[in-house]
Amino acid sequence: MDINDPIVLSFYESLLHRSDVNLLNGPHWLNDNVISFYFEYLEKVIHKGNNQILFVGPEVTQCLKISPSEELGTFLDPLKVKQRKFIFLALNDCEVLDTPGGTHWSLLVYSKPENMFFHFDSSAGCNKEQACKLSAKLLRYFTGSKELGFQEPETLQQVNGYDCGIHLICNAEWIGEHCEFQDEINKFGIIKKISVDTKRNEILELIESLKRDR
Repeated sequence: MDINDPIVLSFYESLLHRSDVNLLNGPHWLNDNVISFYFEYLEKVIHKGNNQILFVGPEVTQCLKISPSEELGTFLDPLKVKQRKFIFLALNDCEVLDTPGGTHWSLLVYSKPENMFFHFDSSAGCNKEQACKLSAKLLRYFTGSKELGFQEPETLQQVNGYDCGIHLICNAEWIGEHCEFQDEINKFGIIKKISVDTKRNEILELIESLKRDR
């Protein structure tokens, strides 16, 4: 353990260190740990008991990107993905094979009712190639089809170079909320800018609340 970077919160499979939490305090790019934590919070708390929705964090998404198609079941079978209606994936543009990271985050969602992948990118076009490649690979695993259903709905665009992770989190939260009641992702509209502007403080308050509860 790094005594200069202690663990601030242990939440299910997620560990947040002081350095992770500090990213929320200023104009910083969010790392894998923060996004993994929030995806876990969405699944374990916000959508607790809903087995139709799955949130796949950055580490597993990265493994899916780099693994041969025949090995996808190693990661996806334990998650029972073929029984889910909606699958949310935290996607980044990292090209290094054995590490997460990268420089840009976006959200990829598979809608089983629509047999369609939806890509929400706060910097339009940046992650499209990554999203298309992963979507095609996953569709073959889900359905056996090679005919890719892929859309990029209108998405709120970021106004700086560091808030892509916040946009990813806000989009996942917004779309997940609507998936509780509807089966057509393309009708959900876009997040509001105020959601992005306030989300860092909201996550910091959430972390403090979870620390008190534990």
